[in-house]
Amino acid sequence: MANRNDSRNNRRNKDDIEDQLVAVNRITKVVKGGRRMRFAALVVVGDKKGRVGFGTGKAQEVPEAIRKAVEDGKKKMINVPKVGTTIPHEVIGHYGSGNILLKPAEAGSGVAAGGAVRIVMDMAGISDVTSKSLGSNTPINVVRATIDGLKKLRTSEEVNKLRQPERA
Repeated sequence: MANRNDSRNNRRNKDDIEDQLVAVNRITKVVKGGRRMRFAALVVVGDKKGRVGFGTGKAQEVPEAIRKAVEDGKKKMINVPKVGTTIPHEVIGHYGSGNILLKPAEAGSGVAAGGAVRIVMDMAGISDVTSKSLGSNTPINVVRATIDGLKKLRTSEEVNKLRQPERA
């Protein structure tokens, strides 16, 4: 797995969207003539201002797989509501057998999360949050569960608007 402090894995594109490599897997297909190797890349993209997404890409070379994953991630970006430097409320994200519990934290407490969750929070621009990973710990399931949790977040204004429909 990539070192999270390694600046070589963190690139900024011309449209102010950064990408960070989460995992690269080597995939082997056994055919009559031998083994065919391919690579699968998992990348998280974000602008560190409340937009984040993830993408996967497969290719025969690692750089090509990463490029495909970045393109895929840019297509699937979501907006994340923030309250200051944290999230508005506690939420649980699910994907497959992976569950991620995200809790807001006080300003200055930092990101108390491991591996893939930390990368997603960093790319979303959330600097104070606590998380707990439950169930599956494969990077793809953790990233998908984290994104699912971020999709479920609502600000207090959005909740009030849903509870009090406009009166005619």
